[in-house]
Amino acid sequence: MASYEFHSRGTADTADLAERLASLFIPGTVIALDGDLGAGKTTFSQAVARAIGVQEVVNSPTFTIIKEYQGEKLPFYHMDVYRLSQQEADELGLDDYFYGHGVTMVEWASLIEDLLPEERLAIQIGHMGDEGRRFVLRPFGSVYEAWCTQLKENGYLI
Repeated sequence: MASYEFHSRGTADTADLAERLASLFIPGTVIALDGDLGAGKTTFSQAVARAIGVQEVVNSPTFTIIKEYQGEKLPFYHMDVYRLSQQEADELGLDDYFYGHGVTMVEWASLIEDLLPEERLAIQIGHMGDEGRRFVLRPFGSVYEAWCTQLKENGYLI
């Protein structure tokens, strides 16, 4: 499986990555985020929400599990599945979000790997110094592969 990298020096770079990806989003986009505590999953999610025109404050859905927002371009579904068991997640009807009309951002996605759609963009975020972050993008499916290829060809991903 191909993987691509993006190195962020801070929140402005992270927002730039979010904007570039968001320009490619279509209904049913699923982004599966993983990374250690404090790696920047919520920061990236907030940047994606801004990029698709969400006007509300987007914060971590840690205790509410799923938050829904209306963006100018697409609805934004923000999930944090850290505190869910696989069975609890299965009972939530996540497919309605995954195969819906919006963009679904799943924090701690590897915890519900079996429930994620086959086609998705998995992003692992890791620390690189104080403000720096390393984003490893792994596309699952031809649409996501095309996005990553396009961003690489434009010199944006390595």
